[in-house]
Amino acid sequence: VQFVESGGGLVQPGGSLRLSCKASGFTFGHYAIAWFRQAPGKERKEISCINISSTSTYYADSVKGRFTISRDNVMNTAYLQMSSLISEDTAVYYCAKDRSSFCSGGFDSWGQGTQVTVSS
Repeated sequence: VQFVESGGGLVQPGGSLRLSCKASGFTFGHYAIAWFRQAPGKERKEISCINISSTSTYYADSVKGRFTISRDNVMNTAYLQMSSLISEDTAVYYCAKDRSSFCSGGFDSWGQGTQVTVSS
């Protein structure tokens, strides 16, 4: 199982970024995919998840209404569209493979992460 995250970078408050997570080594369309983030000195936390058919999504309260998760099962890629970014969104962002087809909260693989920095 391998994930390659991309799309991170430096953005001003109020700006937008789209993260991508390219997966390989497993049948992407059979598993829910989640995004986590880890800010400096803090624990890694799940912020969003999407089931295999994109019919069910989860968002943490901290990102609800500002972030949108999506996936393309043909391209084996998950996305996280982030808007109205604030300094508290500064973190390393990781994608992860759920053990199930739905968002079960159990994960067995993570990517290497991409840095997002929100600063003026």
